[in-house]
Amino acid sequence: MGLEVPMPQLIQLEDEVFVAPQLVEGDFAEVAARGFRSVVNNRPDGEAADQLPTEQAESAARGLGLEFRYQPVANVNVTDDDVVDAFAELLDTLPRPVLFYCRTGTRCSILWAQAAVARLGVAKTLEVVTAAGYDLEPLREHLVEREERTPAGASLADAPADALQPGA
Repeated sequence: MGLEVPMPQLIQLEDEVFVAPQLVEGDFAEVAARGFRSVVNNRPDGEAADQLPTEQAESAARGLGLEFRYQPVANVNVTDDDVVDAFAELLDTLPRPVLFYCRTGTRCSILWAQAAVARLGVAKTLEVVTAAGYDLEPLREHLVEREERTPAGASLADAPADALQPGA
C-alpha cells in the first residue's frame, strides 16, 4: 500500500469562496464531503508532468455531483481583462461553496483579488489575501487601476462585504 498524501489546505478568501493548491483525484471526495458544490481548475494542463489532467479532475468531480469548470490561466495572462472577467463570471454564477485551484493557490488568489477589488476596495482586498497567506502587495497599483475603472458592485453584487472571513 502506498503512502496517502494529505489533501492540500483549503484557504478561505470570503464566505463560501476558497482557493487551494493542486488537487489529486482522491481529493475530490473530501471536497464533496466538506459540502462544496463547485470546483474550478485555473491551471492549464501540461504545466507539470505530475499534475492531474483536467479530464480526470472533471470526471472525479462530476462523479461526486460537483459542478466543474476548467478556466486555464497561464501566469503571464493572470491580469488580462478577459481572464479576470471570465473568473468573475464563474465566481458570480457557480453554486457555492466554490473551490478554485491551481499550482499553489496564488494564481486563483490574484484572480479573486481583481474580481473583488471594485466591491471591497484595494485595502480590504489586500488585507484578505494577506491574511490568507498570499503577498499581492506587488499588484497594488494594478488593483488600484482596476478598482478605478470597474463600476462598484460589478462583481458579486449579491455578496455582502461583511460576508468576508479572511484566512479561515
